[in-house]
Amino acid sequence: MQARDVLAALAPGDAVSGATLAERAGVTRAAIWKQIEILRSKGVPIEARGAAGYRLPWPLQMLDVATIRSFLPPAIAQRLGGLDVHWELDSTSTELQRRSGEAPDLSVVLAETQSAGRGRRGRSWLSPPGLNLYLSCLKRFDGGFVALQGLSLALGVIVLRALESLDIVGVGLKWPNDLLAAQGKLGGILVELSGEYQGPCAAVIGIGLNLRLTEALREQAGQPSQDMASLHGGVPPDRNAVAAALIQALAEGLETFEREGFAGFAEAYRRHDLLLGKALRLTGAAGELEGIGAGVDLGGALLLETGEGLRRIDSADVSVRRL
Repeated sequence: MQARDVLAALAPGDAVSGATLAERAGVTRAAIWKQIEILRSKGVPIEARGAAGYRLPWPLQMLDVATIRSFLPPAIAQRLGGLDVHWELDSTSTELQRRSGEAPDLSVVLAETQSAGRGRRGRSWLSPPGLNLYLSCLKRFDGGFVALQGLSLALGVIVLRALESLDIVGVGLKWPNDLLAAQGKLGGILVELSGEYQGPCAAVIGIGLNLRLTEALREQAGQPSQDMASLHGGVPPDRNAVAAALIQALAEGLETFEREGFAGFAEAYRRHDLLLGKALRLTGAAGELEGIGAGVDLGGALLLETGEGLRRIDSADVSVRRL
């Protein structure tokens, strides 16, 4: 019995004894304990209830391709180039990049856990198994990189549409690719491009969403964080339903982006822009810059009103803080 099997056995939220788990798998209780410790080391809060055995503090759903497809409208399911769920990957985006030359358009990869999940500016993305969602999508475009200006901002709007379909509200967008709620970061988006500057190209779109965060995981995050459970009456939506909502929103939203570019999302982005009208400090290789957030332009650049006039910030390699 591997860690994935142990987590699946505990997923309903009921206590299961080590002896029962060992008997099911035909292994020793010591082998079960080893897998329990592996899951705990990855951030899964498995409790020990004495003779009653091990249990999770709440039920969870293991990701399943058939279940995700059952939540999708047939037309969307048919458009997918592929849908794969893995127990563990270094990164869902890295996996798609490895097969980007052969993977069809709208291929989607999910993982229960990642050993090297990536965030913006080279940061790692905490990826405990079973608790959150880690999804990447490959989207091919006929035009070059210039046609993809503002894509990461449009994706923020697309993810918000998915969340709203799940009755998750109170989430806004922080340029260039963070989803924030009142208590902190709910998720992030990472877009990585490949191909020709003026010809066919592809985007690997990575999305991470917090469904459940333990106090230990919040401390590890090193920044204020929030999860979908706290925005949904203490219980997050079904993980497979969240995956399906994201996939549907991506399929529909990316089609709009192909036709209209960021212009098709600009007004929606403005409504959810958490930096608009706020005093900001930007820190990057060129030093510090302060001003008032003035929205974004159709190229996806951040606009900053400074004492010396309006500045356009088009590099994502800056840190943006509200004053």
